[in-house]
Amino acid sequence: LESFYARQLRLSPHVLGHSKAHVGRVVAELVRAAKAQGLQPGPLALSLRGDFVRIGSAYEQHKVRSPDCFDILVPLRLPPHLEPQPRCADGLGPRGAFVCGLRARAGWPRRYRPFADGFCVELEGRSHLSSGLVLRWFQGHLQRCLGAVRYRLQERCRVSLSACPGRPPTLHIVPCSDYVCCHISMAVRLIPAIPLGDALYLTALPPEGPQAPPAPEALWGLNASRQEQRLLSWLKEQAPASSCHLKCLQILKGLRDLRGQGLEEPFCSQWGRVLSSYVLKTALFSLLLQGPLEAWDEQFLMERLEDLVLYLRDCLRKQVLMHFFLGNASLPEAVALPRFLKEATPVNLLAAFDGSTLDLVAFQLINTWIQAPHVIRMYSSPRYLRPLPTP
Repeated sequence: LESFYARQLRLSPHVLGHSKAHVGRVVAELVRAAKAQGLQPGPLALSLRGDFVRIGSAYEQHKVRSPDCFDILVPLRLPPHLEPQPRCADGLGPRGAFVCGLRARAGWPRRYRPFADGFCVELEGRSHLSSGLVLRWFQGHLQRCLGAVRYRLQERCRVSLSACPGRPPTLHIVPCSDYVCCHISMAVRLIPAIPLGDALYLTALPPEGPQAPPAPEALWGLNASRQEQRLLSWLKEQAPASSCHLKCLQILKGLRDLRGQGLEEPFCSQWGRVLSSYVLKTALFSLLLQGPLEAWDEQFLMERLEDLVLYLRDCLRKQVLMHFFLGNASLPEAVALPRFLKEATPVNLLAAFDGSTLDLVAFQLINTWIQAPHVIRMYSSPRYLRPLPTP
């Protein structure tokens, strides 16, 4: 496992630092151009707030393999008179996810009618902001701004934008050979986000799969990445300097990916969805707060990794792994939660999967752990290493 981590999973801090800095400069240029071109007087249009929020494993120090994929939230400015309305209890939207609507308040002023016609849909007789319409506007707006950015950045890199229906656009960055020492092509997923305050955001719900019906456009998902980053910072302060908790997460993600190389469809897709990186991170958070953090010293790596695997196995068998921040009263006082999260209805992240699938994943997870040396030797060979998809 140590060799697997060092050779295939661990990132060079130098390369990761260069990649993050380069991504930050390019995204800042694009957001600045998009904000300038989107400035319109009055409250009748969407526009960018002018900043961006770095989220995901690359900024939480648990990314594996290559620093070539990044996630960035791009906050938007909205007109007033839109209020968040949690809809989990209504049975709307996908199971296993917190969903929220942005509903127009009663007595929507007539002068907001052009905005409603362009960006809202009806749900239960009231106008709601449409995630699909906002996403389409965002993609087109960035595409129109790309020309100015491409001209300014032509000495540093080549940039292009691609988009799939129902998904956030991806910015592709190919550095010029004489600009940076780390010549890595990067894909940056730019996610339009609706600020709720207290560093909380709403983002469009991703499609569940090619065969799944799309989620209602009036519903949005919750992004609590900043709270996760605060918790990780607190854990870093409280845990031993040589804590292995992030290393455990990286190794488990690596084993999950290797095991997936040898699975057939449709179980291969189910395996990746059940053991998503978010599920693995949630399990790690829950386990970390159950015992003394001193037990996560580097010398106990094998014991803690096995604890994490067994904890996940038990969650899969019970078919329950609760969202870590929604309605969680057992968080440390140092990690202050916004009221919106404290009062939210708890969500079971495994509710979207049937029992037989979870039992099969639990069996395969334990089998992967027991046979980890064999899995690493077999599926690390070039014939099994498929290229990882862009985000």
